[in-house]
Amino acid sequence: MNKLFDVIVVGELNIDMILNRIEGLPEIGKEKISGDMEMTLGSSSAIFASNISSLGAKVTFFGKIGADSLGDFVIQSLKTNQVDTSLIIKDAKLKTGVTVALNYNEDRAMVTYPGAMEALTLDDISDDDLKKARHLHVSSVFLQTGLKKDVGELFKKAKNLGLTTSLDTQWDPDEKWDLNLSEILPYVDVFLPNEAELLNLTHQPDISKGLNELQEYASLTVVKMGSQGSLSHSKENKILVEAFSNQNVIDAIGAGDSFNAGFIYKYLQSESVRECQKFGNLIGAISTTAPGGTTAFQKSNNWKKTAIEKFDFKIND
Repeated sequence: MNKLFDVIVVGELNIDMILNRIEGLPEIGKEKISGDMEMTLGSSSAIFASNISSLGAKVTFFGKIGADSLGDFVIQSLKTNQVDTSLIIKDAKLKTGVTVALNYNEDRAMVTYPGAMEALTLDDISDDDLKKARHLHVSSVFLQTGLKKDVGELFKKAKNLGLTTSLDTQWDPDEKWDLNLSEILPYVDVFLPNEAELLNLTHQPDISKGLNELQEYASLTVVKMGSQGSLSHSKENKILVEAFSNQNVIDAIGAGDSFNAGFIYKYLQSESVRECQKFGNLIGAISTTAPGGTTAFQKSNNWKKTAIEKFDFKIND
């Protein structure tokens, strides 16, 4: 069967309400002023889907939204970024999720109303849907409570159907970190946590011990470390690739998801792990040059200009 898509993303959908230039940290009973506000496409999964599509991959998305104006905004944003939305389920009984992001330089605080993203389940996803793509990417499993308990089965099903797979768990809002990685990761080709997530998921005090904890059942783990770059670990190698320096970070929202997009884009081209990391680092850095997770990639080939001018990186078309 001919594959219609390079990637199918199964994940959460919401908008981001981003507040920038905030005068101090929030305090109960007090009001703070934000100097700038922007509404943009949110969710780790949607940012990944949009940005890997902007890089040139053919992408479809499977998720749930409410039949509301925010859901319409999500659909239109994905379509603008050339992501196929035919598999997205609209449910009039649900509300589309919202994340309010308080942005402070390279870090942020977020409050999320999950809405429809909690209603997606494994039963919604058919084999025929999965077989349309070469690769499955799943993100933010802790926010997708309807899918979380069966995420291992989803990856197993995808592998049995011949897809390659990747996972980024993202942060656990409950901070329980109750995910059975020993059952899930044998069916995941690329595991993509950041440093804090790795330590919490493995209950280890440092990256080295966290990676050692996973080595029995993880094929390839790639740890995102922000300004320190990225570190990959497999049974054969550990590879550290330095970050691209950006002295004028606009915000870091979606930088990790953009790294994922860059890494998986090259992974699907059968590039070496080192080259995948290098390109992931670049795409993550480019993301920080504009507000929100997708803005830096929305104008055709604008990201290539940024790669050349800001990061002295030559793009080979």
